[in-house]
Amino acid sequence: MEIGVFLPIGNNGWLISKSSPQYMPTFELNKTVAQRAEEHGLDFALSMIKFKGFGGETGFWDHCLDSFTLTAALASVTERIRLYASVPVLALPPAVAARMAVTVDAIAPGRAGVNIVTGWAPAEYAQMGLWPGDEHFANRYARAAEYVTVLRQLWSDGSSDFTGDFYQMDGCVLSPRPANGHIDVLAAGQSRTGMKFAAEHADANFILGSGVNTPLALARSTAVLAEHTRATGRDVGALALFMVIAADTDAAAQAKWRDYHDNADLAALGYVTEQTAADRVAGDASTARIVALPEGAVNLNMGTLVGSYESVARMLDQISEVNGVKGVILVFDEFIEGMEDFGTRIQPLMESRTAASRKSSRKS
Repeated sequence: MEIGVFLPIGNNGWLISKSSPQYMPTFELNKTVAQRAEEHGLDFALSMIKFKGFGGETGFWDHCLDSFTLTAALASVTERIRLYASVPVLALPPAVAARMAVTVDAIAPGRAGVNIVTGWAPAEYAQMGLWPGDEHFANRYARAAEYVTVLRQLWSDGSSDFTGDFYQMDGCVLSPRPANGHIDVLAAGQSRTGMKFAAEHADANFILGSGVNTPLALARSTAVLAEHTRATGRDVGALALFMVIAADTDAAAQAKWRDYHDNADLAALGYVTEQTAADRVAGDASTARIVALPEGAVNLNMGTLVGSYESVARMLDQISEVNGVKGVILVFDEFIEGMEDFGTRIQPLMESRTAASRKSSRKS
């Protein structure tokens, strides 16, 4: 099973809490996390894109770096790990994104990828005059499909004359092209429409784990993705997103989690609820609905693994057995310490990682 890290490109990571570690998203922090991830044999690192934070007492995500320029910088200080930049389809024309991705690929041949972000918070894009109106909630994946089509045409052929409802290319050219003519595309659709888009256009799709210490709950979502990939005949695996809160004992880890939850930044969470409520066509499984659910909003309702190093390793192994799971992308409450603990105290206990390492060693 592949393992990746979701880089802390926004302040305070993924915990909307007054008692969680508070930090700014510096380049040095992200470089350290990416390099340690590479040292510990992780397969990929991804950075998100966010143009407007949630505010509140913690100023959650009010301070964010740019995903593409960060990825380019990290490409120059790493050697093996794959790096994915998030592409905001409403803010970055596809021809520009295609060229930026090729530039990262030139810095780190074969290691560059992009993550398609359709956008779910109106205020984030309205502040820049880029929100197309509430019709975007209904047609955002149709827009994204055209966007990825243009990307792939430019990367593979060096030109595009695509004409669609959202994008019109007129002899658009791109050179140089990727070294092998291909750059991986990731998606993060949680709704059936989003997963259909991923099955048709992406190379992998992020699936939000759900609940606390319920690693198998994501099987319902991976089954939906598998249903769509059977229809397309494409190999699109699931990358499960989980937060890890680990300590020496289960009790110590649970105490940290309770403290974060009990000190949630309610004002910042109120912003999330307000923005997600604007999407009146979102189904219960959509990203907009999931991140605002009150029971786990303190970390955007991503699946959470709370326990001792042994317990977390066991739950990650369980995730690896879920049909359709290609890998896991992890976030931590404290990233440098969390990355180190994962590499030295959790990963060595994972059969899904050590078995692969032994197999690789035998081949060599």
